[in-house]
Amino acid sequence: MSTQLIFLPGMMCDERLFAPQIAELGGLNLMFGREDNSVEAMATRLLQTPGKLALIGLSMGGIVAMEMLRQAPDRIERIALLDTNPLAEKPEVKARRVPQMQAVRDGRLSDVMQRELIPNYLTEGPKKQDISDLCLDMALKEGDDVFLNQSEALRDRPDQTDTLREFQGPALVLCGRDDALCPISRHELMHDLLSQSTLTIIEGAGHLPTLEQPFQTTAALRRWLELS
Repeated sequence: MSTQLIFLPGMMCDERLFAPQIAELGGLNLMFGREDNSVEAMATRLLQTPGKLALIGLSMGGIVAMEMLRQAPDRIERIALLDTNPLAEKPEVKARRVPQMQAVRDGRLSDVMQRELIPNYLTEGPKKQDISDLCLDMALKEGDDVFLNQSEALRDRPDQTDTLREFQGPALVLCGRDDALCPISRHELMHDLLSQSTLTIIEGAGHLPTLEQPFQTTAALRRWLELS
């Protein structure tokens, strides 16, 4: 059985986050958060996908990919970690989730996304408003329960530095130059931990280079897929 290419989207995103890459590279987009509220349970469910896997995870998708790697290192043939974070969540970030989650329980998902989350995703550029609108549409499609499950999972996620240190397969660590949520220093850390990794910084992009700079991001992923 050949290796299955798997895309794992960020929080409150769907397959449209990777539309340019899937169109060029093929692969399967897998969603999470509808049934489970922990990274561990999400990864276990996704590992029901048979065979060897090549994982591409952005933001929360990268966090779930790292947990899949921790649970089943023999199943993961290669991994690409985009605009993500291998560390457990800091206390001050956990504290910010409390009012956000309450607001969503009160029916204000759109407000939370537009005021607190989406403004941190993108760098300045001609596509900023269109991508912001898409992010809101994806979030509203996913809905309140997914937001709450994913927020709990991110809040309680484990540290994955040992997981990355032990992986010997081809790895890509990629981020937008202007990512305000997952800075370059986090990606330099992952690059240092992954013995067979390439670090790629995408100019003119923030947290969502798959949409902000799709050509450059797809090219980097293609090079990673071609590594032996």
